[in-house]
Amino acid sequence: MCCNHTLENNKSTDQKPDESFELNLITGMSFFDPHVHMTSRTTDDYQAMADAGIVALIEPSFWLGQPRTGVDSFKDYFSSLVGWERFRSSQFGIKHYCTIGLNSREANNEALAEQVMEVLPLFMYKDGVVGIGEIGFDDQTPLEEKYYRLQLELAKEANLPVQIHTPHRDKKRGTQRSMDIAIEHGIDPTMVIVDHNNEETVKDVLNKGFWAAFTIYPFTKMGNQRMVEITKQFGPERIMINSAADWGISDPLAVPKTAALMKQQGISVDDIRLVTYQNAITAFAQSGQIDESDFTSGIDQSIKFEGNSILRGGQQPRINKSSIIIR
Repeated sequence: MCCNHTLENNKSTDQKPDESFELNLITGMSFFDPHVHMTSRTTDDYQAMADAGIVALIEPSFWLGQPRTGVDSFKDYFSSLVGWERFRSSQFGIKHYCTIGLNSREANNEALAEQVMEVLPLFMYKDGVVGIGEIGFDDQTPLEEKYYRLQLELAKEANLPVQIHTPHRDKKRGTQRSMDIAIEHGIDPTMVIVDHNNEETVKDVLNKGFWAAFTIYPFTKMGNQRMVEITKQFGPERIMINSAADWGISDPLAVPKTAALMKQQGISVDDIRLVTYQNAITAFAQSGQIDESDFTSGIDQSIKFEGNSILRGGQQPRINKSSIIIR
């Protein structure tokens, strides 16, 4: 979903979408994308992500582009996040985690939102669920606040991290409001990942002790070059980047591409690793669900999902990254 904020559309300091990135500079590095909507991506994207060094990702629950008409569609969607999509990712050697929550847009449908709140506890304790999210504000309505607060309480009860979606409009006020409410509910800021930051919000987020996540988009939110400048200015502590790739114009390789640009412009490998890998693990591992050895020691890509595979016609799982998937 695009952002209309002036800072987020500043093209003068941003990386142009058609410029090349020297990905050879990051050969051998591993990346963790903590916000990417793979339900809306293709298997080609998974293959490209694996080739670029992405070893693990988090898929937050989100709005699917049109309003859902009943709670059963939420159940099926949540089930796919902890089931089929997790399996599909494993076929490419990428560890898949997710966050579960009622998104801010659909919080405005109160009758449906009440039903979704009843089913959330059925999913938030399942394997691979590393937080409640993405939740927060969109239009900053009373109903959005109501269900944001209720989900903060669920996160407290389950001792799960919270992944906050900051609004596209009036972002600074919405970000501040999101943090204030979390503190009001007694949530430790180190358990909260505030996403979709920009130059206007990052200082307050870091000063209050929250994790600051940045979405790297080709045209909106935060660009590659701007992210390099933010890392230089604020350092790598409690900062992470993601692609938030979805059904819109977005780039599932945003994390490794930004890492390449950082390397090219003199940011140390240690700092790049924090921003593109380790910080996400540290923040979301507070769920008790992330063990780094689960993706550093290799993933069994031959496992099937309820007897099914994404492979057709005798294809074999792509275990060797130097080979093509069909062989």
